[in-house]
Amino acid sequence: MNFDLTSMPVTIDLLHAILGIIALVFLALFLIRSRNISPAAMDNLAVQPESAAASAPVAETITSSQLKTTSPDAALQLLALLQQEARFIDFIQEDLLGFSDADVGAAARVVHEGGKKVINDYFSLTAVRDEQEESRITLPEGFDATAVRLTGNVIGQAPFTGTLIHRGWKVTEVRLPKLAEGHDAHVIAPAEVEL
Repeated sequence: MNFDLTSMPVTIDLLHAILGIIALVFLALFLIRSRNISPAAMDNLAVQPESAAASAPVAETITSSQLKTTSPDAALQLLALLQQEARFIDFIQEDLLGFSDADVGAAARVVHEGGKKVINDYFSLTAVRDEQEESRITLPEGFDATAVRLTGNVIGQAPFTGTLIHRGWKVTEVRLPKLAEGHDAHVIAPAEVEL
């Protein structure tokens, strides 16, 4: 995609600030969930292409025996880091109706910068696909359906040829700090008392 940076707004409006924060939350949840699905379960994901007669979307199926129970500690730890560096929970919990878009945009800038620092400090990210966005690509038979989501008119079987809308993101390394024994990860931001 090509963007003319001179035509972009210099302030962030309320809608875009909230969308950015929601995107961070979904990214965190995705990263935590993708870490906790076993490689065997990933290999057994079945993609069922849409037929011309039935308009069912591409579906992934995992049997209950392939799911494992996860500890919420990593998700809570990520929330704590986002709160510490970006005041993320404070921002989400704040009632923004009384604030101007400029005030919300200024707060969103703090959340964005702090959130970016957390992502860069604790995760290594890379693009799923190397091709340029908006380029035409062909997905061969047996492509990794966990790394590529088909959208639009999905009919038949691979190979599929389409336009790369988004290159995707994947985590190549997670460097969350180790938790001390007995640490209560549910306390993501302790109360502060000034004496």
